[in-house]
Amino acid sequence: MTRHKFGLWNKGQLTIALALVLALLTAGCSRADENAVFVTRVIDGDTIEIEGGYRVRYIGIDAPERDDPYYFEALEANRILVEGKKVRLEKDVEDKDEYGRLLRYVWVDNTMINAELISLGYAYSYSLSPNLRYREYFLQLEKEARERGKGLWSD
Repeated sequence: MTRHKFGLWNKGQLTIALALVLALLTAGCSRADENAVFVTRVIDGDTIEIEGGYRVRYIGIDAPERDDPYYFEALEANRILVEGKKVRLEKDVEDKDEYGRLLRYVWVDNTMINAELISLGYAYSYSLSPNLRYREYFLQLEKEARERGKGLWSD
């Protein structure tokens, strides 16, 4: 029986190396998706419910409450952006708020929903310490939305 050599590697070494590479790639893919969850319901302009019944409060923004102007517009914008979709959750410093809701930045593909709602004019920048990762970015988006007369600033 002739033993084939592949450069400096024999067939057995090459098989083991390929198996390790595939294992690493598979592990990397599952890790990249470990924070992906399905949005089951939109509660309001800055809160959603995800699979498992967990509520998620968007970090760094504040959308109008039920009796405020633009409440229904903010709710509908949030629905369009996330309802029934897989989202990625990004944690800042704190895990939960005083009501037990998860505090997260929420992403659909490459769009951060927190930022998008500010940019559309359906939420204010509202960053509370210690969750300040995107504070300056959110303030800039709010300024631009005000200047363009978007949503809350259209009057």
